[in-house]
Amino acid sequence: MVKGPIRMKPQAMDHTAGDGGETRIARVMETVRRRIAARSLTPGAKLPSIRAFAATMKVSKSTVVEAYERLAAEGVIRSRPGSGFFVAAPLAPLSLAEIGPRLDRAVDPLWISRQALEPGKGVKMPGCGWLPPSWMPEEALRRALRSLARGNSATLVDYGSPLGLLPLRELLARRMAQHGIEASPDQVMLTESGTQAIDLVCRFLLKPGDVVLVDDPCYFNFHALLRAHQARVVGIPYTPSGPDTDRFAAALAEHRPRLYITNSALHNPTGATLSPLVAHRLLKLADQSGLTIIEDDIFADFEETPAPRLAAFDGLERVVHIGSFSKSLSAAARCGFITAPRDWIDGLTDLKIATSFGGPGFSAELVLALLTDGSYRRHMETVRQRLARAMADVSGRLRAIGIRPWIEPQAGMFVWCRLPDGIDAAELARKALEKAIVLAPGNVFSHARTAGSFLRFNVAQCEDQRLFEEIAALMTGRTPHPLDEGAVAASSHLRPRPVSS
Repeated sequence: MVKGPIRMKPQAMDHTAGDGGETRIARVMETVRRRIAARSLTPGAKLPSIRAFAATMKVSKSTVVEAYERLAAEGVIRSRPGSGFFVAAPLAPLSLAEIGPRLDRAVDPLWISRQALEPGKGVKMPGCGWLPPSWMPEEALRRALRSLARGNSATLVDYGSPLGLLPLRELLARRMAQHGIEASPDQVMLTESGTQAIDLVCRFLLKPGDVVLVDDPCYFNFHALLRAHQARVVGIPYTPSGPDTDRFAAALAEHRPRLYITNSALHNPTGATLSPLVAHRLLKLADQSGLTIIEDDIFADFEETPAPRLAAFDGLERVVHIGSFSKSLSAAARCGFITAPRDWIDGLTDLKIATSFGGPGFSAELVLALLTDGSYRRHMETVRQRLARAMADVSGRLRAIGIRPWIEPQAGMFVWCRLPDGIDAAELARKALEKAIVLAPGNVFSHARTAGSFLRFNVAQCEDQRLFEEIAALMTGRTPHPLDEGAVAASSHLRPRPVSS
């Protein structure tokens, strides 16, 4: 038993003296601080015994004693005579970067997001996840904004209702019916984004330590969001037709997860689509294990041919369907939605009031105006055509420099690519940043970190034809040369054009 502050005899601490000993002490102290920051050690929690922590850290007991003494002197921990050491500091602010392994910032989801959201002037962003501004229906948005400005003043200044604008919820229910999803307007709740929708469902269903299944690879912000909820994440390898169902079944048996989060159509980052056979198998497994599935369908309107929807097969029994207009219409006018079992809506609405109060009233009115006047339909027809041309062109140009697409996506903006042998995606991304190019290395998307040789490319963000020459130069270590006139002419159809409104 520990009986208050410990004072070792000088000779007992000889092996911690010098730079090596100081390094070991600092490492123990940093480990304790990190656990407190990650909230695995909370105020009042007892620290591991000196003997146990010495074994864990592979250091001497006297090293742990000295580290604990220094932390106590700083007020981070305190000693209780006869009981041990306990966390004394106030609960540290939640630091997502401290939860889970300390990843290299070049392959950290939050770091990648910051690079894409805060680019400098002239930065190329083939790794970002949205369309360029020149592809968006700017004139249609301005026209709708002018109309709203002349309308009801409450739209401009009031809170929206927590459940959301009824006419838009009615329209969304009709749109979902086109994908076979039968939902009434009272099963639809508007949110500020797809991310907020998933966050609310996680708040509704999860407690810290719950297991959540995700695809491997998957949209990297799923990792960051689940880290914020202190969930345990288990990745399921993803195939061209959906998750590996054998591995899925094994994970259900071993981990008893609470949730599975996926894209059923136009999977991010791979561009794959879920096959009906895999969809039925997943739902059967989910039903047997009591698993809830969040189906993130924010790329629905990028499809040429609709893929199977889990919510359609399931009838919204175990599947929560998520949508958004941030990627297709405007990331500035944030509007998403949750479609869930009817008896969940009241609880989700209460959570929404608690976390954001009212609904996105102004954005909802704007989206409704564009959906009902035909602008959105014409805009998306143009976007799908442009993406199809860009997908063919960019895939060909990537192959020409040795970067191979994993599959040929049926639609959408993403192509998941394997780099030439021996090239690490994270290292390539570091080099690219020095040249003002933001890439999305594969391990950002992989929980198991098994995608070190992959990159995700957004074909809509690859219109600058010098990009391919610059990436090729970074891979080979040579100085880039301007593309010849023939290459530029061959790709001229990718240059920005006015988007029909």
